[in-house]
Amino acid sequence: MSDALFPANPTAEPRVVSTSPSGTEICYALGIEPVAVSHACDFPEAVGSVPVIDRSRVTGESSAARHDSVATARREGGVYELDVELLEACTPDLILSQSVCGVCAVDEAFVRDTLDDSVATVLGLSASTLSDVFECVAQVGAATGTEARAIEVVGQCQRRLAEIAASAPDDRPRVAVIEWMEPLHVAANWVPEIVEAAGGTYGLADPGDRSVTVDWAEIREYNPDVLIVAPCSFEPAETRARLSELTSRPGWESLSAVQADRVHVMDGTVLNRWTPRLVSLTEELRRLLHPSSN
Repeated sequence: MSDALFPANPTAEPRVVSTSPSGTEICYALGIEPVAVSHACDFPEAVGSVPVIDRSRVTGESSAARHDSVATARREGGVYELDVELLEACTPDLILSQSVCGVCAVDEAFVRDTLDDSVATVLGLSASTLSDVFECVAQVGAATGTEARAIEVVGQCQRRLAEIAASAPDDRPRVAVIEWMEPLHVAANWVPEIVEAAGGTYGLADPGDRSVTVDWAEIREYNPDVLIVAPCSFEPAETRARLSELTSRPGWESLSAVQADRVHVMDGTVLNRWTPRLVSLTEELRRLLHPSSN
């Protein structure tokens, strides 16, 4: 479904700069190629040739090291450096930013503090539920004159999610989704809705909740039937290289999901973005939760 949602020949009008991967993906889904993007923007493939207007100060290999690096960067002036000269040279009509997490991408406050108001209109996007995700698509559509395409994209996503939910068996496994491995975070926001649509139960958070730090003892007590590991901004290969951060914890082998060989790595660069690709990820999760009914 992802390919169908992203037109092959996007236009560069209006001139949009996107400071977050979510905003970038929404632009491409609406048929617009941004004139500049953030360093974290990696989808679709065409974005690889678009100028990059920021640099992250976060370093470190392990989850804990990256977590500490974020704290250090914040104390020393911020997580990102913005190339203001390049951004202004792009002469944008619109700057898409985000107002949720200043760690994952340049946020709206940083953009407004850095730029003169006359440079361009700044639209800060935020989402904590699937309805919010679709509202982000509508907001970008309204700001770029692509309202009709936005309605089409949202409609496709909602119809496919309804089909996935309708096809899920009644037997619903208990699911946990890990968003960060050290310190340990469980996923929230739209993740409970995705799990529900895919045919699982999610007892760790309610739709719209913020992701929270948990103790490993809480995961052991919850004892998921299926454990999904999808750290924010990590592709599957990066997660697999760091799985020892989970598998070395006491009681790992006693988890039902481990004993049943139902621990799965998913793409954290999709799960933690508010984009139309969440639908494809829900389809993938449906196959993992109910392999015998695929």
